[in-house]
Amino acid sequence: MLYGGLLVLAGAMLIVLVNFLVREGLYTSISTAVAVEPRLATLATPDPAAAAKTLTVGTAAPANAPPGSAPAGTDPADGGQSHFQAVKVVTQAAEQAAQNQLLTVSLIALAAFAVISMALAWWMSGRVLRPVAVITNTARRLSGENLHERIALDAPPGELKQLADTFDDMLDRMEQLVGAQQRFAANAAHELRTPLAVQRAAAEIGLATGDPAAVARVRRKLIEVSESSERLIEGLLLLSVSDQRLDHREPVALDQLARAVAAECAAPEEARANGVTVRTDTAPVSVDGDPVLLAHLVRNLVGNALRYNHDGGRVDVDVRDGVLEVANTGPQVPPETVPYLFEPFRRLQERRHSPREGAGLGLSIVASIARAHHATVTADPGSTGGLRVRVEFPTA
Repeated sequence: MLYGGLLVLAGAMLIVLVNFLVREGLYTSISTAVAVEPRLATLATPDPAAAAKTLTVGTAAPANAPPGSAPAGTDPADGGQSHFQAVKVVTQAAEQAAQNQLLTVSLIALAAFAVISMALAWWMSGRVLRPVAVITNTARRLSGENLHERIALDAPPGELKQLADTFDDMLDRMEQLVGAQQRFAANAAHELRTPLAVQRAAAEIGLATGDPAAVARVRRKLIEVSESSERLIEGLLLLSVSDQRLDHREPVALDQLARAVAAECAAPEEARANGVTVRTDTAPVSVDGDPVLLAHLVRNLVGNALRYNHDGGRVDVDVRDGVLEVANTGPQVPPETVPYLFEPFRRLQERRHSPREGAGLGLSIVASIARAHHATVTADPGSTGGLRVRVEFPTA
């Protein structure tokens, strides 16, 4: 209706314009043609006596007057004036008749044009908007079980083709997010269920025996499992916080923060016992962000580099030009597994539930904090083993 109405409105405006222009110049054209064409006057009055009667209104000619002569008592100038009046009357009548005919033909043409316009607009709008119906039907069919469906619109390049492709890209992202959420929920349930089962078993064993040594071992085990559960819960909370938008930003000296965190991570007795050395090479770099989250980012990177390393290994922490790099000399990392290490609960090796073992949230927290700071995270396996993680912050 909108397309058809616009077409009919355009046709009506065209008809009004044509009638206006014709009306403005029609009288002049007809009067000029009648005035300069004597044959028109002759055709209009073939009988001289009739012409005399027409040109001399209210005056009769004598019976013996020669044909074509003016009646007695009349002036030739009056005949010219009467001729002008006759031309004017004929011109006005012709103008009115032409305008009436033009208006009638225009209205008939407009009615036919309106019917044709509505039919063409209905056909064209249905053809043009057909991809919108395809997108709508696809969106109605989608659910959590069939997010793999795509529109895959086969159409020439245009706005609707771009809309369909954008919708397909959005479905790709939604499928990835839903899949990641489902894996996260399943992995979190598994990770939390294991320590609870261990705690329950240890408590039942400890309560069933009166041996002080057994009770002490159960006590230590319960404490270890409790600490592991606390670290897991803290990691989940930190991951949830870092996924949200930052409410507070301030300039943070990234180089000083990296040196302080690296020294803090290298201080524990476990790191010194394994002989792992931590080297820092920093240049003054300032970024806008949350200092607490940025400290967690650096701490997770350095902690992972220390945890997944071999005895006598090395951890390199470099900060310069808005880029933080942390590399270690750990075991070989297959290149195809690197992208999956940023997903929650993903590890290079299966979990052994050993003391001080990580929860598998380190790199996923790093990626989440980086996204909150509009930074990009990439990782590459080292040529001789280990992993190099690069966090590039936006520069002003």
